[in-house]
Amino acid sequence: MLIELDFGAVLALWPLLLTGVAWTLGLTVVAALLGVALGIACAWARTDGPVWLGWAAAVYVELIRNTPFIVQLFFIFFGLPAVGVRLSPELASIIAMVVNLGAYAGEIVRAGIAATPRGQIEAGLSLALSRGQTFVHVLLPPALRKVWPALTSQIVIVMLGSAVCGQISTEELSYAANLIQSRNFRAFESFIIATAIYLLLAIGVRALLNWLGPRFLFGGFSAGRRHG
Repeated sequence: MLIELDFGAVLALWPLLLTGVAWTLGLTVVAALLGVALGIACAWARTDGPVWLGWAAAVYVELIRNTPFIVQLFFIFFGLPAVGVRLSPELASIIAMVVNLGAYAGEIVRAGIAATPRGQIEAGLSLALSRGQTFVHVLLPPALRKVWPALTSQIVIVMLGSAVCGQISTEELSYAANLIQSRNFRAFESFIIATAIYLLLAIGVRALLNWLGPRFLFGGFSAGRRHG
């Protein structure tokens, strides 16, 4: 049996694919910014924060890391309305991605902090910096430098995981592919193209983050210290 492939029928609906890519990237950017910030806050809570806050962060991290992302997404979108909290699919997707990334980023950053010599903390405190200033300006930059590849990979994983957000009608890439195949019945071609786009997005996002990190995060900080 000869199967005739018609990728043109899928590409003819390129506006849907473009919308899906835009939503996927938009969700990823917001989730990366807020999720990494949440992860840093969790790492601080578990290494230098009050005991009660450290325990709260530990419970959050273990809960999220040991449950599937799709369950977290469904709980936020389908479960919260039971207590009167109704969210749009897009907002529910963002919250789920931020919460998920925050837990993994927290452990990644904490590992970087644990690998940073404690003498740097003592040096910061000896310069009359507060513990908060020491964490932000002395401890965090070298920790991020150590774990940036792992953090970058986790952001890419969360971006790829956003594909399940189509299950609650968020118009990301997998939703677009599913919508296209429902219109022209070209499921194989639709998802082959979606797979290729996801691959390109993953490669592009990883390359961009690897370029941005050394220049605008820990690299920029180190340069500022040298010139200072």
